[in-house]
Parts: sequence; structure tokens; C-alpha cells
Amino acid sequence: MPLLDRIEAHLRATRTTATRFGREAARDPKLVHDLRCGRQLRAATKRRVAAYLEAAEAALEARL
Repeated sequence: MPLLDRIEAHLRATRTTATRFGREAARDPKLVHDLRCGRQLRAATKRRVAAYLEAAEAALEARL
């Protein structure tokens, strides 16, 4: 699944705002907005965001 799709699914599942997600995942409040507008992430940022999503998904699974 593309990273932006994973982010969008996470936002819906957790009811997190795009700004908050960007701040928490990459210290960039405009991250999601920029991705929606076509921004391409550097490899390091992509890894950081993917790691954040994996940890958040694991935490959600643990709560269920």
C-alpha cells in the first residue's frame, strides 16, 4: 500500500488531524498536506514515517 494511503487510513482510524500526524511522525505539520499535493519524501523521512506508522499500528492492535 502506498505511504499516503497508509497515512490516510491511519488518520481515519485514529481520528488524528493531518497536522498532528505530521508533527508527531516527522516534525513537519505540513507533511500530509504536501504529500496530498504531490510532494516526494526523501528516503530517510519515508523510513521515519513508515516506522511511526508501524509502531502506531502495533499499538492499535495491542489495544484490541
